Parts: sequence; C-alpha cells; structure tokens
Amino acid sequence: MKALVLDLRNNPGGLLTSAVEVTEKVVEDGKLVVYTEGRVRNQNRRFSAHAKKAFSTIPMVVLVNQGSASASEIVAGALQDYGRAIVVGVQTFGKGSVQTIIPLSDGSGLRLTTAKYFTPKGRSIHGKGITPDIVVEIPKDPSGKPPAPPSLDPAEELKKDIQLQRALDVIKTMRIIEQKRPDTSPRAEAQPVPAK
Repeated sequence: MKALVLDLRNNPGGLLTSAVEVTEKVVEDGKLVVYTEGRVRNQNRRFSAHAKKAFSTIPMVVLVNQGSASASEIVAGALQDYGRAIVVGVQTFGKGSVQTIIPLSDGSGLRLTTAKYFTPKGRSIHGKGITPDIVVEIPKDPSGKPPAPPSLDPAEELKKDIQLQRALDVIKTMRIIEQKRPDTSPRAEAQPVPAK
C-alpha cells in the first residue's frame, strides 16, 4: 500500500473499541487515541494504541461529512491531532458523549449523559464535531432537480465525487513532497573519503 483514503462519510459510529482498533492500525504503539472525562472518577478512562505493526508513515487522508458521528469522529480527531492524516470534507455531527441507561422502578429507563469523549489534544467532540483541514462542500443543484440516477460504471461515479477527488489530489501532493524530501537514513549521510 502506497497511500490510504479512509472514507468515514455517513458513518454514524459504532463501538469505542472498534474506533481504537482502527486508529491503532495507522499510529505508533502507545499513542493516546481518546479519553473520557465523566461525572464520577471511574468514568475517566484513557484508550491507547496497542498494535504490533502499524502503517504509521504512509500518506493518508480521512473523508468526513455531517453524517460522520461518534466513533468515526474519534478516529478522525485522533489522526488529525497527531498530524497523521489530512481531514477533508465538511464539519462532522458532534456526538461525543457516553450515555448510561438507569433503570427505573416502573420498568422504564432514563438515559443520562455521564461522560464526554476528548481527542488526544483535549478537544471535546460533543456538540462541536471535527472541523476538516480542507473544507470541501458538495455543491447543491440550483435548479432543484432530483439528482441523476447513478451510472452503471463505478469509475464514472468516483470521478463525480468531488470530496474524493480532492482527497486523491492531497495524497498525490503528499507523495510528491515525500519523494522530494532528502533521504535522512544513515546510508544517505556523506561518508568520509579515504585518504590516498
């Protein structure tokens, strides 16, 4: 793999453990992925990466939109905080709370927000969401006509996705910059010329 575009658009989230597992595939071992702060001390938790092998250096872009929420925001926020990926798209939904269901005596329940999620740099996700590094809005059709039916050719559909096309442009730019960067490996260092 030479580069990665992680598409989290319209991903409403899932399990917190899954968000940590996805993130640890592309960040270094031991890095903080997310933490919670709650009303009581036992809800203050930290979740870190524990991958044996991570793809922590390949160029990467994360696509997000207003349908990206909860666990997908945790992934995007952690990768953005570490400068590990460029986030492209529009502002995410902003659901970063831990909710506990408290059973009541009549058989009903009360859902209470008991903690909030924070990115590694301490940004609260709840009510704010993740702001992309590069904002790319989907233009609205001024005519108000319904969108044309999708083409049978998947390649044609991908060409129409302006957010994905911008992500691919960013990846190409990152790869060009990486190739132009001088090699800093020990082999690349100037070796002393032996005296004759």
